[in-house]
Amino acid sequence: MTAGVEQPAQESAEHRAEAVLAGMSLDEKLAQLVGVWLNVNRDEGVVAPLQDSMQGEEVAFESFARHGVGQITRHYGTRPVDPEQASVTLAARQRWLRDHTRLGIPALAHEECLTGLAAWQATTYPVPPAWGASFDADLVELMGRRIGASMRALGVHQGLAPVLDVIRDQRWGRVEECISEDPYEVATIGAAYVRGLQSTGVIATLKHFVGYSASRAGRNLAPVHAGAREVADTLLFPFEVAVRDAKAGSVMNSYAEIDGIPIAADPAYLTRILRDEWGFDGTVVADYFAVAFLHTLHAVASDAEDAAVQALTAGIDVELPTGVTYLEPLKQAVTSGRIGEALVDRALRRVLRQKARLGLLDDDYEPAGSGPVDLDDAESRQVARRLAEESVVLLTNDGLLPLGDAAGRRVAVLGPNADDAAALFGCYSFVNHVLPHFAGVEPGIAAPTLLEALRAELPGAAIETERGTGVDDGDRSGIAAAARLAAGSDVAILVLGDRSGLFGRGTSGEGCDAEVLDLPGAQQELADAVLATGTPVVVVLMTGRAYAVPEIVGRAAAVVQAYFPGEEGAGAIARVLTGAVNPSGRLPMSMPRSTAGQPYSYLHPRLGGASSVSNIDPAPVLSFGHGLSYTSFAYEDWAVAETADTAEPIRCSVVVRNTGERAGAEVVQVYASDRIASVTRPVAQLVGYARVELAPGAGARVHFDVPARLLAFTGRHGRRIVEPGEVAMSVRRSVADVVAERTVLLTGPVHELTGSERRLTDVRAEPLPPR
Repeated sequence: MTAGVEQPAQESAEHRAEAVLAGMSLDEKLAQLVGVWLNVNRDEGVVAPLQDSMQGEEVAFESFARHGVGQITRHYGTRPVDPEQASVTLAARQRWLRDHTRLGIPALAHEECLTGLAAWQATTYPVPPAWGASFDADLVELMGRRIGASMRALGVHQGLAPVLDVIRDQRWGRVEECISEDPYEVATIGAAYVRGLQSTGVIATLKHFVGYSASRAGRNLAPVHAGAREVADTLLFPFEVAVRDAKAGSVMNSYAEIDGIPIAADPAYLTRILRDEWGFDGTVVADYFAVAFLHTLHAVASDAEDAAVQALTAGIDVELPTGVTYLEPLKQAVTSGRIGEALVDRALRRVLRQKARLGLLDDDYEPAGSGPVDLDDAESRQVARRLAEESVVLLTNDGLLPLGDAAGRRVAVLGPNADDAAALFGCYSFVNHVLPHFAGVEPGIAAPTLLEALRAELPGAAIETERGTGVDDGDRSGIAAAARLAAGSDVAILVLGDRSGLFGRGTSGEGCDAEVLDLPGAQQELADAVLATGTPVVVVLMTGRAYAVPEIVGRAAAVVQAYFPGEEGAGAIARVLTGAVNPSGRLPMSMPRSTAGQPYSYLHPRLGGASSVSNIDPAPVLSFGHGLSYTSFAYEDWAVAETADTAEPIRCSVVVRNTGERAGAEVVQVYASDRIASVTRPVAQLVGYARVELAPGAGARVHFDVPARLLAFTGRHGRRIVEPGEVAMSVRRSVADVVAERTVLLTGPVHELTGSERRLTDVRAEPLPPR
């Protein structure tokens, strides 16, 4: 259900949907269950999996939509179009549907919006790992509202975000689309995005339900062999929170097959869990071409008709991006009696209810062009700036940072990402998703490179630059020149990392998986040469994943991590380096020691840690939650209730104080560790966090009411339970940096979850007077 819809409006939507459905022909019904993708030309480049083989010939809108159409696919996000003119075109198509189809039902328009609306000239925000690094759900919600407002202004009804996949393997190219390796953080940040987007009347779509990120060997669209307990206890939790708590209006299936069954054909997930257990009443939309893939990739369907029958039966309501299987093949299945029309009606009711709630079935519905529209206004850029600043993680620092104004100093700015604006963006940004197929088209947004931002922030410094090498071209011809420049400088800023793209056109992004977690190309050689000069080196990693760079972490004077930080990202990094911004980001994913440790999660049980029976230590170089500041924080009085019932919250609190000389933000992290359980449990799991802004000398008591439900797991009999027993509750600076720990005794019977329990920790900060 769309957020904020009242019960009378729901009832009205039900009645309106039933009234429309009652008079529909089979052709008209099926037309509402598919999208139409116009303005897409395979010669202009592929932006969806196997698009070139699945799309078919482009058809005229009027021909395709003669019986109506359910959705319009990426009207703004397929090619660079002037948003004002495109809004007029979209309105005209909606009027055509109203005036030239028998039922006059407008289409629902959807767009990608993972890093902002993926349209030309729209604000591009940091990628989801940066949201996780900020640990700032309120700011992510504000970003969601800004994105939703821009979409709403253009007549867009549905956004294909957020991604709630939990990071399991750093080799996976789509790590850059994920928030965190921790399911609790994914849940809280992801739900905040949903609330923000849907507060504007735009439907959020949860991706990718479920298991996609747990693919074998970190390969895109590969088989998943996750146990039922891992799926239930880790991978499903963020989706449950987004459905039950944030009331997400749509869910998109995963391309994955779990233990041999493709999600697109699995009613256990799409119906039993999602609808029967969680009460979801929105629409399930297919990831692009996922229904046809049941035949062409998974080989569990004999043809397009069989694929349509399996997907519709499982619970996929709408086929996207177009009607490959849900038009003629599904019609054949119904008319032949292979499948009952009641299943078509089941999906159609969900579609029509959603359209009714959006006002698309109102008698007085009147589409209109947006008129003049600024998709990159000052308020949106300010939110992008704040999020970029809060997401920069200071990994190490021997005291070189902050640089101050560096007046009179010689500063070498080196590396392949130092003067490349594309390095600021992820693969679902319009800049990297679409524009590479349209040579010569400007990005349409102002996005200075890091070199340009440093020149603006350090006007008194003598800045020179050398690229050294490309991101992944292996070109070593410039390494010597970069090392010479570093040797003759007072400080070197070495900017390394990824180039985001699609399907092998980058080093990060969809279909850009990594065989190893060494820096791509000759970047490590460049780093070795620059570090060998003896000049103090600040390494800036601008990436979509965490790389295994233990030598860089150990040798550089300072290391800064920035996950594709968006159009305001270069300025954010520069301000962190100079000290104009105090870094406050924390790692949302562990920083691996080597590729051999993958797949890895800090949520491993005791058996998953280092031991004498293996020569491989999977421990990361830097752990989840790690991040430094230019000030210092002290913790006092970690208080935990001695006992708590298995069905009640565990009450904890701690005092945190800024003991340094400048304002800063501390991310207070609370973890739980089950001492003994009937199944193996993580050595620690995040159950609460608070981002606390403190002036010098200021303090706050931070209270955490942790639902015992967060300690639930799937027991030996397959039920989600909370067991009585001892649980260690700790407050930490990162999962590896324990400040204080107390034991609480959970009492009472084994508590089986009912779904009504609170799923998120209640957090509040009480300011204290300075000492």
